[in-house]
Amino acid sequence: MDIIKALKREEAKLEKNVKNAIKHLDIVRATMKFFGGSAKPKLAGPKKRRMSAAGRAAIAKAQKARWTKVRQAKTAKPRRKMSSAGRARIVKATKLRWAKWRAANVAN
Repeated sequence: MDIIKALKREEAKLEKNVKNAIKHLDIVRATMKFFGGSAKPKLAGPKKRRMSAAGRAAIAKAQKARWTKVRQAKTAKPRRKMSSAGRARIVKATKLRWAKWRAANVAN
């Protein structure tokens, strides 16, 4: 139970520190406002880098050219065509193979 009491004391101390910090912050803001500064300072982050419309257009044009080149490379190869004699040889060999298989399996 000593742990819980210690944690509650720590919580009370931290809440007191937060209240003091908020009070101090209010005083600083009021002083800034009195002397002409803004009450809430603007956070200045890193400067954003902006691209011009011409730059974007150049990048888009280059990307389209790259994709066109890729698409042409895919379709550049002509499809191979089989002669009717070659197809007939394959069909004949397949029929022979199946006939041999049937003869071996039906006999068993």
